[in-house]
Amino acid sequence: QVQLVESGGGLVQPGGSLRLSCAASGSIFTIDTMDWYRQAPGNQRELVAAISSDGDTKYADSVKGRFTISRDNAKNTVYLQMNSLKPDDTAVYYCHAIGRRTILAKFNTWGQGTQVTVSS
Repeated sequence: QVQLVESGGGLVQPGGSLRLSCAASGSIFTIDTMDWYRQAPGNQRELVAAISSDGDTKYADSVKGRFTISRDNAKNTVYLQMNSLKPDDTAVYYCHAIGRRTILAKFNTWGQGTQVTVSS
């Protein structure tokens, strides 16, 4: 089993910053892509940012220039630095990872989510 544990969510004023962390643990052989998704009430879950094992990144248009995704492969951890936060960024943020537990066994795992609220 592979587990993802997120941390770093909370309440922040518009224009403020937060840094989310997500640590993977368990039976891990390799981790390919690590992503951050978010889901606001009444909305579908959407991809916020993704990073490959080689460090290639992609972002949703709505967060480009404000959010930065990074990862520490030695710690099996992915981060999301969120700057210039807006009320529209309010959502539950989920970490997601795809990889292999062994050479033959893949995993596709979600974290439990962390609430981010942007409000004055």
